[in-house]
Amino acid sequence: MVSKDVAVKNPTGLHARPATLLVKKASSFKSDVSVEYNGKKANVKSLIGVLSLGVTKGATITVIASGEDEEVACEEVAKLIETLEE
Repeated sequence: MVSKDVAVKNPTGLHARPATLLVKKASSFKSDVSVEYNGKKANVKSLIGVLSLGVTKGATITVIASGEDEEVACEEVAKLIETLEE
């Protein structure tokens, strides 16, 4: 299991469009990928899960990956979150 803290820079946080991009990226990996925010955890492969966290701009979230390609999955998902802009 690997994890990485990431700052959300997107003006709208992780809402509909950015969350959809995130789900697509996470779904391309075999590993389980989740995000933790405000004590809540959600599977990044689930759009409803990501949206239910209510992540806002400026928030710091933790990306957690576990499985075959966990290193790459964690790095790629974290990089996408950092570069997302509306």
